Amino acid sequence: MAETKSIAIVGVGGQGTVLTSDILIEGLVDLGFDVKKTEQHGLSQRGGSVNCFVKYGDKVYAPLIAEGEADVLIAFEKIEAMRWLKLLKKDGTLVVNDHEIYPIPVKMGKAEYPADAIGQLSRAVEKTYAVDASGEAQKIGTIRVASILLLGALVKIMGLSDYDWKSLISRKVPAKFVDMNLRAYEAGLASIK
Repeated sequence: MAETKSIAIVGVGGQGTVLTSDILIEGLVDLGFDVKKTEQHGLSQRGGSVNCFVKYGDKVYAPLIAEGEADVLIAFEKIEAMRWLKLLKKDGTLVVNDHEIYPIPVKMGKAEYPADAIGQLSRAVEKTYAVDASGEAQKIGTIRVASILLLGALVKIMGLSDYDWKSLISRKVPAKFVDMNLRAYEAGLASIK
């Protein structure tokens, strides 16, 4: 009997959090798990916070993740990692994109972006993986594939690499971006040692 696992995927509007969670869910269903998801968009088209909570196992009754319940927190941006860190279990795993998107108060000079965010997160969570997903995505050809790179990291951490994620990704992303997304997925797998 597979115990229920909880994954919180958080980011900023336009980063691909919803696409990533949709691909993850379809793969988990194909693997035979019961899966539940909830998502919340906070002015996502204007760079607001977006979160998707995914639970999977033999039988899942609700998708909500309470504080201290997430097995994995995958953050597409550093402030979002700090904002949602409370969801992570004591022995949970944090995957954070080493990327900054300045919120409006920072852009207006009314607040400062946290200094040494990765250091703060690493001190708070023993199993922290800082991944330069945005930088690696740019090298592949577009920052838009950073989300699939982070999916690759998540798949590796959760021990779900046996499934044919590449085929699923190929069906879910626009045809002209398939090759770049597959390269990003492989880079994500390789980013977790």
